[in-house]
Amino acid sequence: MESRHSRYRRNSTLTDSMNSADVPSTERPAPRGENLTFRAPAFVAIAALVVLSLTGCVQRRLLIQSQPEGAFVSIDKQPVGYTPVAVPYTYHGTREIQLEKDGYKVIRVQQRIRPNWYDRFPVSLVTNNFWGREVRDERLFDFQLEPKTQPNENLLLDRANELRGNIQRGTVTAPIR
Repeated sequence: MESRHSRYRRNSTLTDSMNSADVPSTERPAPRGENLTFRAPAFVAIAALVVLSLTGCVQRRLLIQSQPEGAFVSIDKQPVGYTPVAVPYTYHGTREIQLEKDGYKVIRVQQRIRPNWYDRFPVSLVTNNFWGREVRDERLFDFQLEPKTQPNENLLLDRANELRGNIQRGTVTAPIR
């Protein structure tokens, strides 16, 4: 009875005793480099498609205008510039927009910026990362500035006399807002 190892040994001696001339061969195996030349253009094409498909980009901008133009704008207490002004932003949410101009009332607004349908999960995953072209999200805010009203001179003098009298009596009043 033969053991498993002897059977393997006998097969290995058969292959050792045979040389390459005894084995008929119709094809010779291709060297390693020859197959790569046929696959390289396909690999480059696939790599280019992958790189181009990963070019998803969303550009978000706030466009702030005022009537009249030239008002100083600050967003979330950060100075931005003078109207008309375009400011890039990354995240949606509520922003505090303030406009100031000499001779006009200051405008301070809590402005909510809601995401569009393509900026909501799971669609945003595709539009931000894999969409083939740039997506632009521009929000326009237009403000109408109101001129400051001049206080009535008689009311102003009456208020000043009242405050002078309170100071002389030693009483303090709350400021008028």
